[in-house]
Amino acid sequence: MEILAKILIVIVAIEHLYILWMEMFAWETKGKEVFKAALPAEMFKPTKGLAANQGLYNGFLAAGLIWSFLIEDPKWQTNVALFFLSCVAIAGIYGAVSATKKIFFVQALPAILGIVAVLLK
Repeated sequence: MEILAKILIVIVAIEHLYILWMEMFAWETKGKEVFKAALPAEMFKPTKGLAANQGLYNGFLAAGLIWSFLIEDPKWQTNVALFFLSCVAIAGIYGAVSATKKIFFVQALPAILGIVAVLLK
């Protein structure tokens, strides 16, 4: 179960690095493609700064998950991983309610599975 927990943490971290890239650097191209159902096309240019800010926060989530691998104390490693996975799960649930339900499956569900795996290891 420990290997599965680490794999899920890596997947969630990589996903949030991708979200950082998309929201900070590709909002008007890839972002428009991904969020076409949630936001009218003409809104991507004026919301570029807001998206970049969101992308930065996603980067912090990824950094926290990556940091959890660098912690030697097993209890602290678990606590830090659970904290950041919980932040991702909450953000994903909120995104599913406020933007598009797809966010639950793409963002929240992998984090929730990661939480379960970390708790069961």
